[in-house]
Amino acid sequence: RAKREAPRQEGETHKPGSPILKRSPDITKAPLTKSEQLLRIDDHDFTMRPGFGGEALIQISCLEPVSSINKDFTMTLYLRHYWKDERLAFPSTNNQSMTFDGRLVKKIWVPDMFFVHSKRSFIHDTTTDNVMLRVYPDGKVLYSLRVTVTAMCNMDLSRFPLDTQTCSLEIESYAYTDDDLMLYWKKGNDSLKTDDRISLSQFLIQKFHTTTKLAFYSSTGWYNRLYINFTLRRHIFFFLLQTYFPATLMVMLSWVSFWIDRRAVPARVPLGITTVLTMSTIITGVNASMPRVSYIKAVDIYLWVSFVFVFLSVLEYAAVNYLTTVQERKERKIRDRLPCTCGLAHPRQLIMGTSYSDVDVNTTGTYGVPENGEKQERILVHLALGDDRTTSRRKNSRSYVSMWIDTHAIDKYSRIIFPGAYILFNIIYWSIYS
Repeated sequence: RAKREAPRQEGETHKPGSPILKRSPDITKAPLTKSEQLLRIDDHDFTMRPGFGGEALIQISCLEPVSSINKDFTMTLYLRHYWKDERLAFPSTNNQSMTFDGRLVKKIWVPDMFFVHSKRSFIHDTTTDNVMLRVYPDGKVLYSLRVTVTAMCNMDLSRFPLDTQTCSLEIESYAYTDDDLMLYWKKGNDSLKTDDRISLSQFLIQKFHTTTKLAFYSSTGWYNRLYINFTLRRHIFFFLLQTYFPATLMVMLSWVSFWIDRRAVPARVPLGITTVLTMSTIITGVNASMPRVSYIKAVDIYLWVSFVFVFLSVLEYAAVNYLTTVQERKERKIRDRLPCTCGLAHPRQLIMGTSYSDVDVNTTGTYGVPENGEKQERILVHLALGDDRTTSRRKNSRSYVSMWIDTHAIDKYSRIIFPGAYILFNIIYWSIYS
């Protein structure tokens, strides 16, 4: 029996009504859904663009901190495209649209938009791809997706941190020129919506606005480009606390040395060195958090001028110390020429009969010997040189050498000049950059 049925299995002819001639379905091809059948997905070639141009509308939901170091910004937005594709028109009695997820997007034509000058970008996919497609009976299409993009921002940091920056997010078609695809904002500036809760730690968002321009590529032609422009003003309070206020304190601290006695070398020298090193640390810390630009920033001007003031206060004490040493040498030579002073207990006895000048006790000379709690700081010494044998001859032949011992005049003037110059610098600086 098996032998009799074998020829039937190997035979090539069968009865026309035999069920073995029915073709089995192609399991490699997924069946069309009802919505795809309604939209006639298989009836059209969606690799070709539709006849209409595109419109765009964007809602910005999040603007993350703008980086001055990398000169970029990160933005999360809902990018919505509007266009009309008559191939997707379908009959409808109630004129209601149909909404689809990202699976249908892969089967129809969508604009090939990309972000110009972007460093990183991605479409959110939690829990599924954040993509929405809405089709209207007349063929109008709404295509929305949630995107996070990190793009470059050409910042001018010459006024940092008192600067205002304008950044742009640029959107453009990659393949279609302006002859094939026309991009424009659907409602002008009203096409851009922002979340009221958007805030930045370092910047104040002043305004958003949109523009449309043409971009030219020498090898491919002209393309429509959409711009999202936003203006940011940097918050200054953080830098006042972290940079300007400490620098000002260091400059004021360096002025304390003007009120310290010149002989207190262990007090004045470490004070000057400490303020210089602290200013160097502040400058290094600010530059470490900034991009290495080839131009001078506003904060650099303030810090380096403050550094110069601190450094000059150190040089001021060096000048005071040097001039005091020179003065003491001259004084020692004068004493050596007066042998009568060797038996005097104090130099004041030398000038009891000469002219004497009392000076303000706030000056810092210390040549005079303290008497009754007062420091005599300036002494006019008249030295008589000549023959003392007769009084009349002494009056005629005596020549007077007058010398003002005022080694701390530099300190006295520095107490006024340094603060006055620094205040003037601050007035000019803040009037220019604020």
